[in-house]
Amino acid sequence: MALNKSMHPRNRYKDKPPDFGYLASKYPDFQQHVHTSLAGRPVVNFKEPEAVRALTCTLLKEDFGLTIQIPLERLIPTVPLRLNYIHWVEDLIDGQKQPRRGIDIGTGASCIYPLLGATMNGWYFLATEVDDICFDYATKNVEQNNLSDLIRVVKVPQKTLLMDALKEETEIVFDFCMCNPPFFANQLEAKGVNSRNSRRPPPSSVNTGGVTEIMAEGGELEFVKRIIHDSLQLKKRLRWYSCMLGKKCSLAPLKEELRKQGVPKVTHTEFCQGRTMRWALAWSFYDDVIVPSPPSKKRKLEKVRKPLSFMLPEPGLKELQAKASALGCTARSPVESITALLEKTLTDLKVLHKRVPCRKGEQSLLLTAVENTWIHNRQKRREGARQLRELPRAPQSVGTSTQIPTVTAAPTTTQAAENQSVSIDNTPADNVQDNCALSNETSEEVTLNPTGHQKEVSECVSGGDVNMETSTSAEAGQETGAKEAPAAESEPPCAKTLSLSGDEHFLLKCLLNVTPEERDVVIEMHWVEGQNKDLMNQLCTFLKNTLLRFIGKC
Repeated sequence: MALNKSMHPRNRYKDKPPDFGYLASKYPDFQQHVHTSLAGRPVVNFKEPEAVRALTCTLLKEDFGLTIQIPLERLIPTVPLRLNYIHWVEDLIDGQKQPRRGIDIGTGASCIYPLLGATMNGWYFLATEVDDICFDYATKNVEQNNLSDLIRVVKVPQKTLLMDALKEETEIVFDFCMCNPPFFANQLEAKGVNSRNSRRPPPSSVNTGGVTEIMAEGGELEFVKRIIHDSLQLKKRLRWYSCMLGKKCSLAPLKEELRKQGVPKVTHTEFCQGRTMRWALAWSFYDDVIVPSPPSKKRKLEKVRKPLSFMLPEPGLKELQAKASALGCTARSPVESITALLEKTLTDLKVLHKRVPCRKGEQSLLLTAVENTWIHNRQKRREGARQLRELPRAPQSVGTSTQIPTVTAAPTTTQAAENQSVSIDNTPADNVQDNCALSNETSEEVTLNPTGHQKEVSECVSGGDVNMETSTSAEAGQETGAKEAPAAESEPPCAKTLSLSGDEHFLLKCLLNVTPEERDVVIEMHWVEGQNKDLMNQLCTFLKNTLLRFIGKC
């Protein structure tokens, strides 16, 4: 069962999905629908109506002590999704456990909302139904669970929603109403023709339900508009009116309709369950009701905070430590060695970085990128490799080895570094030049300041920040090809850090954490600010491939 971390916080299935293996061992009727996947896990085929029904009945029995019967030709509800709606109604009515009165418009054969609401919270329900078969099953399900004192199932005319249902309840003020309106306007929509985005994957579960349950004139949009029309007449007979929608495109026009009618309190939410999404709308004519905020905004914040991450398994850590040692670093722990390699790679990429305080045993780097060098380097390497493959080859004779002609023009420093990433068979490196082959002869980096002028960076042994201030002597040395001072040559690459004074012009800023996790090491990148979050994704992939290549070449 595909569940979702964005389910309602109080949903019992949010962090603990059903254990199919345990349920199969306990309930024989469910066991026959449980199969073992290729990975050895118990699974259920949600394309089979019998399997979906067996799961729903089993969950209601196991987790709520409810015994129900549902015909295959009528709608079979999914328990986690229905629980989301129940919990949201709790939020609407302040979540109080005292007896509340609600109306379930079109309760269905399962009568699931009244059964859950009465069992969990002791709510009183007026459950309406227009279909004869659904009415009979709903009545039996209420009776066999001994809930007739809390749930009254009433048969109403075909086009009745709220007005006729409340004729006999003249003195009662209800706290809420719930409704699963028919989603579709016709058979074509029900089959997904012209109503489903072609880019979306097909539904993962079977679509069951009678005609009155899944189709109505005008679909869910017109159906809910009829509820709105009834609410304009009933007004404060109900504290909250609510309905669940199957299409996101229905939400905006319904909210606009409520705005035009001057309804003072309106809110909405999303119900998430794996690939299944539903939207709910609620409105009230009371001024004292508490309007819960839409949780979708909270989910967006959580999504922003979620870092990019990858793991370096224990078997490769010794090789990474050896690589760091070969580059002149004296780090003892895997975290320190990996941080040193990352700093070396970031320096080569001209990505500005500095260490920031973090927890003991971890390392954190604040990165600032002023240029997308990780993409440019890969393009240059591939172009260099392509040109190398296209060079004319000397004819091969017996007893002699094939030689690649050399280029007479002296390559630039950048080209020389890039050419080292080309393997013997002329296949370009995938992402980054082989830092193992680079010597430590150069301790000066040339980068661009925010205004686009080249500046020379002298890197300090202390590993502190480096000011990229214009130096006349440094620029002169660069123009004449002067070499670095011998003191800089002996500096180990792991001690080098780049920074930028006045870095108001940048592509991205992010925080990179190197964290031990049991015997492995995890790299996390947290977005701070910048132009495009995809850039951080690219940089994360680049760094990951670089470290993995170190493991493969050591």
